[in-house]
Amino acid sequence: MVGYGPPAELEGKVRRRGTASRKTVKAGRRKTTKVKPTSVPMAARRSHSSVVDLQEKLRRQARELDEAREERAANAEVLRLISSSPGELEPVFQSILQNATRICEAKFGTLYLRDADAFRVVAMHNTPPAYAEARQREPLVRPPLDSTLGRVSASKQVVHITDVREVQSYIERNPFVVAGVELGGYRTVLGVPMLKQDALIGVVCIYRQEVRPFTDKQIALVQNFAAQAVIAIENTRLLNELRQSLEQQTATSDVLRVISSSPGELEPVFQAMLENAVRICEANFGALFIAEGDKYRTAAGHNMPSAFLEERQRTPMVSMTGDTALARVARTKQPAQILDVAEDPAYRSDPQRVSFVSQTGARTVVCVPMLKDDELVGAVAIYRQEVRPFADKQIELLTNFANQAVIAIENTRLLNELRQSLQQQTATADVLKVISRSTFDLQTVLQTLVESAARLCEADKATITRQRGNAFYRAESYGFSAEFMNYVKDIPIQPERGSASGRALLEGRVIHVADVKADPEYTWVEAQKLGDYRTLLSVPMLRDGVPIGVLVLTRSEVRPFTEKQIELVSTFADQAAIAIENVRLFDEIQDKSRQLAEASQHKSQFLANMSHELRTPLNAILGYSELMADGAYGEPSEKMLGVLKRLESNGKHLLGLINDVLDLSKIEAGQLVLELSDYSVQDIAQTVRSTLEPLAADKKLAFKVEVAPKLPPGRGDGRRLTQVLINLVGNAIKFTDTGEVVIKAAASDRSFHLSVCDTGPGISAADQAKLFQEFQQADNAITRKKGGTGLGLAISKRIIEMHGGKIWVESQLGQGSTFAFTLPVVVEQQAEPA
Repeated sequence: MVGYGPPAELEGKVRRRGTASRKTVKAGRRKTTKVKPTSVPMAARRSHSSVVDLQEKLRRQARELDEAREERAANAEVLRLISSSPGELEPVFQSILQNATRICEAKFGTLYLRDADAFRVVAMHNTPPAYAEARQREPLVRPPLDSTLGRVSASKQVVHITDVREVQSYIERNPFVVAGVELGGYRTVLGVPMLKQDALIGVVCIYRQEVRPFTDKQIALVQNFAAQAVIAIENTRLLNELRQSLEQQTATSDVLRVISSSPGELEPVFQAMLENAVRICEANFGALFIAEGDKYRTAAGHNMPSAFLEERQRTPMVSMTGDTALARVARTKQPAQILDVAEDPAYRSDPQRVSFVSQTGARTVVCVPMLKDDELVGAVAIYRQEVRPFADKQIELLTNFANQAVIAIENTRLLNELRQSLQQQTATADVLKVISRSTFDLQTVLQTLVESAARLCEADKATITRQRGNAFYRAESYGFSAEFMNYVKDIPIQPERGSASGRALLEGRVIHVADVKADPEYTWVEAQKLGDYRTLLSVPMLRDGVPIGVLVLTRSEVRPFTEKQIELVSTFADQAAIAIENVRLFDEIQDKSRQLAEASQHKSQFLANMSHELRTPLNAILGYSELMADGAYGEPSEKMLGVLKRLESNGKHLLGLINDVLDLSKIEAGQLVLELSDYSVQDIAQTVRSTLEPLAADKKLAFKVEVAPKLPPGRGDGRRLTQVLINLVGNAIKFTDTGEVVIKAAASDRSFHLSVCDTGPGISAADQAKLFQEFQQADNAITRKKGGTGLGLAISKRIIEMHGGKIWVESQLGQGSTFAFTLPVVVEQQAEPA
């Protein structure tokens, strides 16, 4: 930094040079030399010139020393102000401008801070009054590009203009530049950027009222002052952020304390929240609104002007329509800020808004939504009685307060719901107990419901109307006389407006008639006289939104039911609907179960019979085909031999399908019985290999069998296990076009482990989930091309499970498949399939 170090060094040099000069003078006095007369004037002249030069050099060094001391003192003063005035920028800026103008021999100085695309004057020193008044009147300036501020803004470099009158913007009479020249009288200008991490945050300008450029040393000094200004600004910013953070945390803690200490009470929470929001965000007043339908209800306010408070108390509802801040929040669910409501078209075109501005003096408003699960709960608005926008951090803080208000509202709602729920649970416990004990005794359940509803809701009488055929009739009742029930029991209730029950059926909603005698639409006069009731409550029992009955409560005097009582009766109506539906579904399921059991029995019998009927002629066809191929009826031609082979192949395929269907029908009918005996895994594997090796050879696939040595003998149904393995290997060969198919067998923990691995196309995870279901296959083009019924794996699964084992598949698309199963080495008895 300029001013630190050089003064002491320079001072030392001056002292040393002064001492040397004095020694030289003294030495000259002591030594006397004879000189020629002609040489004396020349020597004198040389001596005189040397002394003058030395004196000038000493004066220059003294000035430099004084300047260095002055710079050092100025820097020290600025640094002292920075350290002694944390958070206060005005003294620092004034000291910087005062010292910069004084040391750099400038007339006056100005310090600007960057404000978006403009500059704001924040400090001036010794500024001519007319120019100072102009800058105070318009503190926010947007200078032309060739002005000092414009060039600094574009280049972020020092800008030095020797004569402002030669700048094009002055020649073109730009108001900002002209004001500086004519009101400020300046000619030479120095603008030094204030940079923070290469970002321009302001400019220090000093001015001379004559054309006289600043020196490099003076420019360096102002750069040093600009750097100190940046440090002061950053320190102030950090300190203010710390203070704001602490203030916000204190305010948040205060609101949370009120929330925790006032469960179920919203007014103290809203007041604490608004008070802190208005204070911290430097607003004048605030209000909290709760969304109700398409309007807001004013729920709380803080420091509201009396006229506005009276208006809100008189008409608490506020519209969500239009383009006001509240309407914008309702529409976008985002914070909305209006810089000047007095100039906003939405306010100027609405007389009520004009009245609002005149009553409150509000100019700048910010409004934030109160959201729960993205649903609008309400809004919080704070107002300033001056045109001054709220900062992003203030809006963020207000949003945080709005979130706390939502938490308080939700806590209160949950607490109230809990209290009501406990009351209802206590009231309905006995009813539910009866319902659970008499699940399918519908009459008992409904009678209990109607009696309990009447008692708990302080009704004199009650009935349940439910559907019988295509009409509705009164069934269970409480409190009504036998005469009344005999009168109404056979009268069908139609969906019409003449009775409360008819209206409930017609509209599918709760009908509450405070006084039937005062209801012009009520026409059941005779019933009313016999039943002796005045207040009616009809609640529909709904199934999928369609009424299947009505629960009706009456009172003999005019006394409407409360909201909680209506809610409780609605709960009873829902329980009645559930009970009716449960009985209906139970009866329907019972009937369907009987039908399904009968159909399943017929199907299994049909499949078994058809399988036997088809196998007999098919075996005959296969037999004759073999005889003809062997030449029993004459040597067949080559063409006929090909036809006979295809006939035999297709016939065997069809026989396999019939066997699968027969096995499935036996399994479903519980008629498939394992023939338990000793078997050898090695023999089963070799049998499968010899049977299917020709198929693998036709496709040029490698077919391997890897059986662990010395496997123990097994006990189970060897023929069925052979069938399973043939099915798995046959599928592997069918779906594998290149590569190999491998049978692996091993034993451990008294279980056999067998697997069939292939290098086929693989099976997706979605298809694997349904592979072992009946008539299901992997849903892809390859499966459709290869064919099959989808029974083989389902039958294999049943056979393995009957052995007490498990079968599964491991596969990924493009990486082949492995079908594996395990089963006990010794099966003592047949297990039921899962």
